[in-house]
Amino acid sequence: MLVMPLLLLALAPPAGLESPTSAEFCGRCHQAILGAWKLSAHAQAMESRLFQDALEVAETKFGSPARHTCLKCHAPIAVDKGDLSLRQKVSWEGITCDYCHSVKDVSLAGVNPRALVEYSMIKHGPIKDAQSMAHGTAYSEVHTSAAICAPCHEYRNTLGFPVLTTYSEWKGSHYAKDGKACQSCHMYRTAGDVVDPRVMQTNTPINLHQMPGSHSLEQLAKTISAQLSASRDGDQVRVQVVVTNRAAGHYVPTGSPLRQLILDVKADSFAGQHFQEHRVYARRVADENGTPIEQEHLAFMSAAKVLSDTRLAPDEKRTESFTFAIPAGKQTRVTATLRYFYSPFARTESQKLVTFLSMSRLVQ
Repeated sequence: MLVMPLLLLALAPPAGLESPTSAEFCGRCHQAILGAWKLSAHAQAMESRLFQDALEVAETKFGSPARHTCLKCHAPIAVDKGDLSLRQKVSWEGITCDYCHSVKDVSLAGVNPRALVEYSMIKHGPIKDAQSMAHGTAYSEVHTSAAICAPCHEYRNTLGFPVLTTYSEWKGSHYAKDGKACQSCHMYRTAGDVVDPRVMQTNTPINLHQMPGSHSLEQLAKTISAQLSASRDGDQVRVQVVVTNRAAGHYVPTGSPLRQLILDVKADSFAGQHFQEHRVYARRVADENGTPIEQEHLAFMSAAKVLSDTRLAPDEKRTESFTFAIPAGKQTRVTATLRYFYSPFARTESQKLVTFLSMSRLVQ
């Protein structure tokens, strides 16, 4: 009989609690949400070794302004609270609970979108009738829109170059016209407990705080489809691969200009002949002198022009054709593989490349 009162006492906010607070504290009531969020790129945004390496190189080359620029999205509470030396635990939590749920609105005016944040014991979110015994609640329309994502997924550097264009890509797509915001793919509703059932019974489906993106095999497979056909034409094997961006409301790849979608096609004859070709879908950028940029930190700080853009637009279907000189009568295995290249700063091949689709055909 004493379990519930003791639990409520344990979950109640301690006297004098200030916002922002650690995600671990939020998780005392929102266990399912915390568990999903910990698997997200948002939770790893600051602690990621890949980001740490990029941050170190950027700060060495460009000084403290680069640190401020990087942390603004990777550790926004650190910037808001002046903790650029990252002494507080909450600063290391990346895009953490108390940051997102302290956003009251987003301004799309000016060079870059800007989140209007007010840290308090009133938490903002997309549920109209939300109630809490631990803090105040307020319905926030911006949390139901793509605008909530814009401050970190749309960015022009000091040269005025649009480094990140995910929000504007979405804005120009039919997804925006149809009212289908980022959350519909990356935070879709799923079964779960908004609040620990021992504290409060809730019947509202939960938004998926794992927020799957380009690291997710499932998300990549949902987004990009491909069809492979191969035939013989005399002493040649002709191959076609139709690649389609069928589900992303933005270009693929999006985000950092260093990201790539790579199509590899191989033709291996049983007589010992081996051929390989590939297509790369990417936005290549250069500095003011036209020098191609190959490192992440330089893209954010020094990019000034686009050299080429071969990415797949929303709903775009592209047919890639290949011809291999393999004599008639030589049986051949044709294989097509799609891989997502994430960052040159990755330390391991598995971090750098994600293979998410492979197909093969046998040609007589």
